[in-house]
Amino acid sequence: MNLLASQLNQVIEKGNPHIMEMLSEIGKKLFFPKGILSQSAEAKKKAYKLNATIGIATEEGGIMHFPSIMDTLGTIRPEESLTYAPSFGIPALRKIWKESQFEKNPSLSNKETSLPVVTSGITHAISIFADVWTDPGDVIVLPDMMWGNYNMTLSIRKGVKITNYPIFTAKGGFNVEAFENRVKEEAAKNDKIIVLLNFPHNPTGYTATEEEGNRIVRILTDVARGGTNVVAVADDAYFGLFYEEETLKESLFARLCNQHERLLAVKLDGATKENFVWGLRIGFITYGCKIQGDPGPFYEALEKKTAGCVRGNISNASHLGQSIVLKSMQDKKYPAEKEEKFEVLKKRANRVKAVLSDPKYKDAWDVYPFNSGYFMCIRLKSVNAETLRLHLLDKYGVGLISIGERDLRVAFSCLEEKEIPELFDIVLQGIEDLN
Repeated sequence: MNLLASQLNQVIEKGNPHIMEMLSEIGKKLFFPKGILSQSAEAKKKAYKLNATIGIATEEGGIMHFPSIMDTLGTIRPEESLTYAPSFGIPALRKIWKESQFEKNPSLSNKETSLPVVTSGITHAISIFADVWTDPGDVIVLPDMMWGNYNMTLSIRKGVKITNYPIFTAKGGFNVEAFENRVKEEAAKNDKIIVLLNFPHNPTGYTATEEEGNRIVRILTDVARGGTNVVAVADDAYFGLFYEEETLKESLFARLCNQHERLLAVKLDGATKENFVWGLRIGFITYGCKIQGDPGPFYEALEKKTAGCVRGNISNASHLGQSIVLKSMQDKKYPAEKEEKFEVLKKRANRVKAVLSDPKYKDAWDVYPFNSGYFMCIRLKSVNAETLRLHLLDKYGVGLISIGERDLRVAFSCLEEKEIPELFDIVLQGIEDLN
């Protein structure tokens, strides 16, 4: 094993030996290389005369570039866009994102977390998480309705075993009892379990209530107390888009932090959906757990392993994307902009609820609970979802997502309010056509 990896492992072992047990075999071997990167960093500070260290091109004291590129970037300078960003991410962006996490999650008050490490979107964050924390055969607990890419990223690529529980009770609401049964069943068979919590949920648009969230935290903490290592991963891709009073308004990451030595909380979030910049591909990985002694070196060790994984995977996330997000978050208009777009999506969600309350739809489908995010789902009563999807596409030019035999996902995020009644009337007409 590389000496740098061994040194990081010693720091982690000292701070919390159970976290060392949770690392994957790759995770234990990971480190952040010195080599070219560290030598270039040293040269940047001290090479006042000539610097011939890094693989970029310069010209007349500046970054070599095409004017046709820079003409499209407005006030963003070549140094903020065309050069490599650090594998950890731009320091100022990491700092401001951490500050925003604490502002949005009151339960983080008086707790210590790592600095977020920047990834190329949240899908990349999931992939990096999988490299650092999962081995083939590890068990991950997910609901039966889930984002399909979890299977590709975790099961196909990493050989992780996905085990499911029904997400909703018959009366509606998160099925805490089924969640608890599945978690405890897997904990009884495994030294380590991984639990992925995705709120607001894709595809259903559901977020746990305050009561449900607190019960989830108690369950995972009890399992950790029972001697099983628990890696609790919060996929917070749609964080902040909470539309109802009883909905939990903060990440479960915040409440899981510092609960028990055997419980590692991981937050995967990003500007992708929160700030409506999907194509900029800016995500983050943040860690929180109970640590013996100074948390600084411990979290720095985890950050170095994670950044080392990013370095060996894509080198670094887009410098341009990071600079754009950073400048936006520093802008005084930023809070008002977020509130404005939140209200637009909340009105669309409420319009969907109002439309679907019409009894004319009751024989065609049931509506899954939803209270947040971009999506909602209906369960068809008489026709196959894929058959209906294709019929709606071919005959009416309407696109939806089919899931399994009976479920259709509707992304109300990309519908104007006035379009919502027409959409569901067309779906109803399509069902009548097929019947």
